[in-house]
Amino acid sequence: MRCQHVMPFGTQLHADGVTFRLWAPAAQRAELAFHPGAAGTPLLRPAQADADGWWECTVPEATAGSGYQWCIDGKLLVPDPAARQNPAGPHEPSVVVDPKQFEWDADWRGRPWHDAVLYELHVGTFTPEGTLAAAMERLKELAEVGITAVELMPLATFPGRFGWGYDGVLPFAPHPAYGTPDELKRFIQAAHRLGLMVFLDVVYNHFGPDGNYLTAYAPGFFSKTATSPWGAAINFDGPDSRPVRDFFIHNALFWLQEYRFDGLRLDAVHAISDTSETHILEELSGAVRAATHGRHVHLVLENEHNGYRHLAAAPAPGRYDAQWNDDFHHVLHVAMTGETQGYYHDYGADPLTLLARGFTHGMVFEGSKRKPGGAREEVKPAPPQVLSALVNFAHNHDQVGNRARGERLVRLVPPDAALLPTLLALLTPAIPMLFQGEEWGTPEPFLYFADWEGELRQAVREGRRREFGHEEAHDLPDPCSVATFEASRPNRAHAASAAGKAWLHQVQAALAARRTHITPRQALLQTGRHTAQRVGERGLSVQWRYSDGQMLCLELNLGPDAIEVPAQHLGPVEANTVFSHRWPQDAPSSQWPAWAARWTLGGEITL
Repeated sequence: MRCQHVMPFGTQLHADGVTFRLWAPAAQRAELAFHPGAAGTPLLRPAQADADGWWECTVPEATAGSGYQWCIDGKLLVPDPAARQNPAGPHEPSVVVDPKQFEWDADWRGRPWHDAVLYELHVGTFTPEGTLAAAMERLKELAEVGITAVELMPLATFPGRFGWGYDGVLPFAPHPAYGTPDELKRFIQAAHRLGLMVFLDVVYNHFGPDGNYLTAYAPGFFSKTATSPWGAAINFDGPDSRPVRDFFIHNALFWLQEYRFDGLRLDAVHAISDTSETHILEELSGAVRAATHGRHVHLVLENEHNGYRHLAAAPAPGRYDAQWNDDFHHVLHVAMTGETQGYYHDYGADPLTLLARGFTHGMVFEGSKRKPGGAREEVKPAPPQVLSALVNFAHNHDQVGNRARGERLVRLVPPDAALLPTLLALLTPAIPMLFQGEEWGTPEPFLYFADWEGELRQAVREGRRREFGHEEAHDLPDPCSVATFEASRPNRAHAASAAGKAWLHQVQAALAARRTHITPRQALLQTGRHTAQRVGERGLSVQWRYSDGQMLCLELNLGPDAIEVPAQHLGPVEANTVFSHRWPQDAPSSQWPAWAARWTLGGEITL
């Protein structure tokens, strides 16, 4: 099976050569700068424009592997914003790719959403080589852990050697340091052969500050009325917005059809400004559902405002399968560490009670925007949500990497407590996610890094120092140093240690318990009937209810001392133990050990 997504822009190979198309309504003249060889002066071929600013040129001698740029008004050479490959970065020529050269297996249709156990990874730091080819060799290990879906941090081409990927400028071209388009396809095909879905993190709220030439010839890409936290907002609702909307919708379809990704995670949709009658998120979802019928394709949001209006319990046009649940992470982090600065502020007054709400309701707060310092403008309790439409995690790239020194919880909590947050994220009815290295408790940080140059490099360094203040700035890791990038790579030596193996065994066992007792029951999960109670100062008793009368119970002690438990908070006598952590078999039934958790499944009990 060979797959190609046909687009109204970029390149199209055919019997008469290659046709190149560019939307450049602000250009007075556009020419195709054709690079027939590896070096030398490009050959300029005139392009013709229509009334809407689309420039088109066909080059008979062009073929797969040909280099090209666009020359704007005879003076500015720019890459193709829809290029499928830019091997030397965004300031150099694009390359024609023939997507039909790759042969796909025809039998993969994906997996249903309730099967998902996500694993977020950054290709550049996941292995010492930092490539897709090297990451592919580790996929079997992830499948053996119990992972079912690998989520790649953004791949869109950005300048420099290293970065998180959220400042990409060529959304259709995989970052060259990670590998070629075919190497990305081989990675995805290898994952599918192991039963793993592959998700891609995409950024539709801004372009990066370096390598973005769109303002020179297509300023309609940017809003004249709205801004984003990273500069100009994308124009989804003003004049000229139709080609812009199409550009991003085609990008989503491109990754899902041409690369056979199983899902997309849309970054920071709260930063998308769109007052159109049909919001861009609704239109994009509708296009994806129509184009991927017959496959399990999943759409996931990051929405800091905690709105849930885009979500649906089952795949539906205009709606999304799930949303990252930052509330769960934040309140769990506060309960474990006591930190209350920045966006942890709203969770500090009574974190155990808020954690209980997170277990039973999903989100803790709903529809509340953030202030510049991180706290919410208005704190409103969230109504119960469909828990399987939320993604729970104890770590992710943001929550680790946006710290001054990128510490994971293993560095912030007592050793006896370190594994507990990961297990709590894995064993709720919400969809769980691990962050690279978390499966064996890696102690290495994940830091913010970006290979900027010149004034931008200095501005980023100064911005980090301002963000974290004088007390921490004296030895703050340099975000633009290769040493910071290298320090963010999980050290495999820890995975081979006794501690790493023990941690991994527990994660594998937890995911086996999830696969046996939680995943098959997702369709029976009820909404609005889950309950939780405080037990002493550091304990929680949680009950998740199913329509067949069964109940999944969690008994949790988030403290360093054992808890004497009143009879009304004890689990059902006839229940089967699903999983336990630090809970001796001979522990008195009325006592919960320190830093311990036990999950049981049985019939309804009266509290």
